Amino acid sequence: MSYALNVSLSNHSVPGRAAGELAILQRLRERTRRHNSGGLSLGIGDDCALLRLHSGEEAAVTTDLSIESRHFRLDWHSPESVGHRTLARGLSDLAAMGARPVAAFLSLGVPRTLTEKHRGLSWVDRFLEGFLTLANRHRTPLAGGDLAEAPLAMADIVLVGAVPGGQAMLRSQAKPGDILYVTGSLGSSAMGLKYLKDQADSAPKTGKKFPAAQPSTKALRALLAPHLYPEPRIPQGIRLRKFASAALDISDGLSTDLRHLCEESGVAAEIFSSALPLGTGTTLNDALHGGEDYELLFTAPESVRVPRLIQGVPLTAIGRILRAHKSQPQIFLQTPEGRRPLTGKGWEHFS
Repeated sequence: MSYALNVSLSNHSVPGRAAGELAILQRLRERTRRHNSGGLSLGIGDDCALLRLHSGEEAAVTTDLSIESRHFRLDWHSPESVGHRTLARGLSDLAAMGARPVAAFLSLGVPRTLTEKHRGLSWVDRFLEGFLTLANRHRTPLAGGDLAEAPLAMADIVLVGAVPGGQAMLRSQAKPGDILYVTGSLGSSAMGLKYLKDQADSAPKTGKKFPAAQPSTKALRALLAPHLYPEPRIPQGIRLRKFASAALDISDGLSTDLRHLCEESGVAAEIFSSALPLGTGTTLNDALHGGEDYELLFTAPESVRVPRLIQGVPLTAIGRILRAHKSQPQIFLQTPEGRRPLTGKGWEHFS
């Protein structure tokens, strides 16, 4: 018998192992059964999930891969944080298109040791706790996926969303004269990551261990929350459909993601350093090049009145869209010292 959430470890099972795998699956089915609703007609338990879209909607589909030591560290990030971040990456893509979440599909590969229980819970149990807590908050049922043994931890998320036909926000619709905006603040995730790295680097010198754990104080939780538990801007993205001309999420850093928008739209851009909404304690470099903010970067015609807040999240004008010229840089940064070209220094695989 097969499931919409397949258990691949049992293909070469030994006595005692398959029961543990099936127990993981059963616990997951029991939990998701209590929350699955909305656009899900049939979830975990059959060969395929069945999704339900409203009349006149288009499906928005995105996928994102998270790999141990590349996107997260087992000794820096708690299992709950890894699970949360895995889903947040995909939800942020849906937000950038103005789509409402319909269903999530999770393929999880882990070493066998991460399925072993410690104090009643395994790493996988805690990963799913972080994943499903965020999924429930955004009414995103887990509709299926795969579970397999792997030499290192990795999670592949597929998100299906829905957007009214012809209303999805694209990267390719920015026009010269449009104003450039961001949601929330920038740089806080990069600052949190630097803190984790500094703590890990200092651990061998002091002899202290640095296990992944939840931050111990309120101040530390606030400092690390943008990195460990980023909040995808789903409500903001849906509202932006009414007035945004183009949009994408800031996952690789403002300087790099703005370049993507300019390339797709065939335009140039200018941003003002003094206008950037810096997170508390962050630097201009964090805001420009630090990744994983998962805020929305969008454009709107100058004639459009953009609200200052959407559900408590501020929207800030940070620049403008210009005509592209082959002889000129694609992006400029206006600073008190003058105008200069801005090179993308955010995250880029294989660079």
